[in-house]
Amino acid sequence: MESCILKGLGTALVTPFKGGEVDYPAFSATVDWQVETGVDFLVPLGTTGETPTLSESEKLQVLEVTLQHAAGKPVMAGVGTNSVSGTLANLRLLQDADAFLVVVPYYNKPPQRGIYEYYKAVASATDKPVYIYNVPGRTGSNIEAETTLALARDIPNIAGIKEASGNIGQIEKILEGRPSGFAVLSGNDDDTCTLMSKGADGVISVVSNVCPSAMADFVHTLQKGDFEEGLAMHKRLEPIFKALFVEPNPIPAKAAMSILGLMENSLRLPLVKATPETEKLLKELLDQPWI
Repeated sequence: MESCILKGLGTALVTPFKGGEVDYPAFSATVDWQVETGVDFLVPLGTTGETPTLSESEKLQVLEVTLQHAAGKPVMAGVGTNSVSGTLANLRLLQDADAFLVVVPYYNKPPQRGIYEYYKAVASATDKPVYIYNVPGRTGSNIEAETTLALARDIPNIAGIKEASGNIGQIEKILEGRPSGFAVLSGNDDDTCTLMSKGADGVISVVSNVCPSAMADFVHTLQKGDFEEGLAMHKRLEPIFKALFVEPNPIPAKAAMSILGLMENSLRLPLVKATPETEKLLKELLDQPWI
């Protein structure tokens, strides 16, 4: 397996649009900003990037821009679909990524043995690290701790998991039973402090799209083991953690980045712009000096 250790802060990058098309100059500037402010790795083409609405050529160009502007930071590309053939097609298309993020198949509601066989088939198609993405609130399926641990033990290039179930007990079982080198990354910004205090390796963050410097300071403080200061930082960041999820992600994140002048507040259907109430809340928060 190719070496690709992903720890600390990764940003689940938004995909800017302008006039209905991907705004590559705004995306390039966004990646530059992420790198300059201390993010550890980059995650394009995930949920936050509205990836189901992108064409193959758009996906490829988004990855190419990320790699060109990553300045040596690792890039984990989202490739998951709800079929093996679709996921393998994305693997081939996005083969230049350093690692792959593969969501638990959505809509199908497979049993645990089906989830296991799915990841086994996907991982066998690449030598690069594969990271499981568990987000049952979006997929309708949860990968149980026992299934995650079996994959971690049995398949060498299953390198870690982005755990966004919010089930702390389940994630604790993974942390306690994982083999050496298997990364556990929080998939929820507001779980980061709790999970890293229990041994998790970092977070794949939505909030770091909006305030990467503050999130990098937060995560790196936790990595150093300063959990008292980390908890204080969590409390300062908590309002923005909540605000960016008052509507489905990435609706508030796009609104916030527009307020900051980073891109147009433009989404592709079925997502729509944030409500005026959400925009008002975000403007008040983004006025804070620590953002």
